[in-house]
Amino acid sequence: MAGFVPPGSTLLGNEATSEAAKKINEVHKKADYLNLPCPIPYEELHREALMSLKPEYFEGMRFDFTKGLNQKFSLSHSVMMGPMEIPSQSSEAIKIPTAHYEFGANFIDQKTMLIGRVLTDGRVNARVKCDLTDDLALKANAQLTNEPHMSHVMLNFDYKGKDYRSQLQLGNGALFGASYIQSVTPHMSLGAEVFWAGQHRKSGVGYAGRYETDKMVAAGQVASTGLMALSYVQKVSEKVSLATDFMYNYLSKDVTASVGYDYALRQARLRGKIDSNGCTSAFLEERLNMGLNFVLSAELDHKKKDYKFGFGLTLGKFVAAAAAAGTGLAASSIH
Repeated sequence: MAGFVPPGSTLLGNEATSEAAKKINEVHKKADYLNLPCPIPYEELHREALMSLKPEYFEGMRFDFTKGLNQKFSLSHSVMMGPMEIPSQSSEAIKIPTAHYEFGANFIDQKTMLIGRVLTDGRVNARVKCDLTDDLALKANAQLTNEPHMSHVMLNFDYKGKDYRSQLQLGNGALFGASYIQSVTPHMSLGAEVFWAGQHRKSGVGYAGRYETDKMVAAGQVASTGLMALSYVQKVSEKVSLATDFMYNYLSKDVTASVGYDYALRQARLRGKIDSNGCTSAFLEERLNMGLNFVLSAELDHKKKDYKFGFGLTLGKFVAAAAAAGTGLAASSIH
């Protein structure tokens, strides 16, 4: 009798073990608030939506060539030919033909990135990113032009904590800014920013939130300057993503919304969108061969009767410049 096992006792034991395993898994799945992930930088809250909805549209012809001299140093040459819009009181766009040549030099290693560009119209652009320590980085962005009051310099000091990021911004025109973003759950982060523009006598404060999982990203920002920005990206599959954004200025009552797609193929990437103003656009990047890419860009604005089409070739290893040092949503209205 001691070895007798009642019928069904094995099944009940398995069920109890399964329930206990589920409870253990639920405990492990609970968030560890002492080890939250580090959030993305404050100015990149809408990164996925911007990549899908706002690629680098252009009009005319563009040819980019990059020549690597060694593992760290490379030179780039770019030729751009196409029309340029000039201000007018007419509802239709007025364009004049233009052409530019751009020469660039790039230096990139593990801790330092130096990007320089010189254009035939007199503009000089420079970007610097330097990791001062493992957690502190310096970013600088400068542009010099022949036009009065159009040159600018911006310095950013970025600090990366365990579960937060902070940034201090200094710019010409007595521009000061600071931002902070903190992970509050494994999927959600909240942040805020402040700025002061002494030249324009403007100040502002902004708040932001971001929620992301493996399948979606939602972000929102609101600022005292009157701007509100919302974005949402849904990952349908490994190759397809859908995105939408919403911009609203409650002072001027301007509203803009757009919806688009991002389709990544094996050798091509197709992005497109349509906005609330009726403007439709598409951007195609296709790899023809190793180091050779073909680019197509198109924008149709029937309301303004403005139609843009561009094509280009990119030859050589592409060197990605550091993101321009921005001041976030709160300060965007002063630029």
